[in-house]
Parts: sequence; structure tokens; C-alpha cells
Amino acid sequence: MRYLVTGATGFVGGAVTRQLVEAGHQVVALVRQPDRATDLRDLGVELRQGDVTDPSTLRAPMQNVDGVFHVAGWYRIGARDPQLGSQINVEGTRNVLELARDLEIPKIVYTSTLAINSDTHGRLLDETYHHPGPWVTEYDRTKWLAHYEVAEPLIEAGLPLVIVMPGMIYGPGDTSQMHDVFDRWLRGRWPIVPRHTAYCWSHIDDTARGHLLAMDKGRAGESYIIAGPPHTLTDAFDLAAQVTGVRPPPIRPSPTTVRALAAVTGLGERLHALPDLYSSEALRVSAGVTYLGSSAKARRELGFEARPLAEGFRDYLPAELTRVHNR
Repeated sequence: MRYLVTGATGFVGGAVTRQLVEAGHQVVALVRQPDRATDLRDLGVELRQGDVTDPSTLRAPMQNVDGVFHVAGWYRIGARDPQLGSQINVEGTRNVLELARDLEIPKIVYTSTLAINSDTHGRLLDETYHHPGPWVTEYDRTKWLAHYEVAEPLIEAGLPLVIVMPGMIYGPGDTSQMHDVFDRWLRGRWPIVPRHTAYCWSHIDDTARGHLLAMDKGRAGESYIIAGPPHTLTDAFDLAAQVTGVRPPPIRPSPTTVRALAAVTGLGERLHALPDLYSSEALRVSAGVTYLGSSAKARRELGFEARPLAEGFRDYLPAELTRVHNR
């Protein structure tokens, strides 16, 4: 089969691309700068220059493919340029999916997120839940708009689209802010982890496999949560400490304390911008919020499985610790 992947130079899109190549498929990667994607070219991937925010660059690369994986997205917590969220997550998704409709592409897999539900307040939700707002972050809000105001209306109009909803993704090649936190912790520079904040943790290889399963077995018009087991941040760092031998962060503030700090930081940001990791939005998203969802439907219909967090950390963190020590 011949597939087009958007976001192929990113963390998730790159893993999806590699697994497609390993499975024997032909892959066309939509990339903004082909000269910076030599690792994909070395895999035998066909590189086509394009940008999801520019519809004029999409038609030629999307011609004559059997399916599209639309993975490209904007993910920044605390960013000072949040308008990119609307441009990439909402309008970029609209551009890709509407063209897929016009070209009558047989099947499309779109990468949404558990974050469309924002804070689940400790509940393990399924795909039937519809969050009415508000949202903790701009990322949550723009992905919600892409999911409910772009993807679902096109499904209702007949687009053969399958939606996948990952949770907290970790593993080799991670470029997210959670990776930055782990990096600082392994270097002894992150002494704090808030209590009660929780995510559903999924290794990157399992997340990518969930995408391929969605293309192969997913029913058009359906959404599938492809998230791993739920763990609080404190539990995750305790597991990480067991794997690496590095002492877990000793300071564990309550959600109330973190929310108060976020409020103070928000006032200060009016005068001076802070690094993303220390922004008021980053503090709010760690103030006891939970992003939880059940992958029971994906297990039942797709055969999706996510490895336990301890197993995933054993695959991931020792190499990260070695990298830190070799700097």
C-alpha cells in the first residue's frame, strides 16, 4: 500500500512512518524542508515538500495514495505564539481532510488526543464523552476544535475517517516538554513533582502501532483511544527512580499550591515572558489535573495493547541517563 504521512519529521509521525516502512508499505512524507529529513530519505521514504497550512502544496503529494495519516500538529504548553495552534491544528486539519475528501482517498487516520477532554477530574472516560469546555490549555482547545468542528462534520458528510486519541506519549526521540522535565530530573535539576496530576502513559512504539491498527482495522467514522495505563506523575517518577537509580523529586506540592503559583506567575507574565516550562499555563496543567481515557474499545476492535509503564521506562530511561552522563 502507498500512504501519505503528515508530520513525518515529528515524534509520533516519525514512528508511524518507520513502522509503515518496516511493514513493507510505500510512504510519502509531507515535509516543509526536505533537506532536513535525510533520515527519512535513507529509509526509502518519498519526500514531498508541503505544509498543511498551505493548501496549494498538498494536492500533488496526496495524489494516488491508498490512505493518509494526518499526524502533523502544534503542541506547545505556555507558548507565546498560540495563534499557531489555530493555524496548524484547526485550519491545517481542515486543509488535509477536505482535500482527502475531494480526492476520494479510501481511508484516513487523524491523530486527535485525549486532551480534547481537558481535565477529566479523575474520571477514566471513553470515546462517547463530549467535553463542552472550558480547556486548561490552548492546545486542548484547538485540538477540540479540530476534532469536533472539522473532523466529525466531515465524517457525517461521508469522509472515511478514523480518529485516534493518544494520551501522554513517551519514549526514544521524544521532543515534548515532558521529555524536558525528565532530562532536567536526570541531571539533578528538577526537584519538584505535583501531587494528583495524572495521565495515561503510552510508549511511542505502541502509539504508532495503534495508528497502523486504526488504518487496518478501524471502522470509518469511529474514534479510538490509544492511550496506555493511568498513573499519577508522582507514581511515574517513583517508577522512573526504580529504573534509573536516580532519586525522585522530593518536593511534592498540592494542587492548591500549584494553582496559587500559577496565578502569581500569570500576573508576572504581563511584564516579562517566562520559559514555556515555567509559564502559568504549564503550572495550571500540572495542578492536579488528569487526562484520562479508557482504551477498552481499541483493545476490543483493533487489538491495541500498551505496555506497562515500568516496562516502557526500562526501554527508554536507561539510554536517556547514559546520554545525560555523556554530555
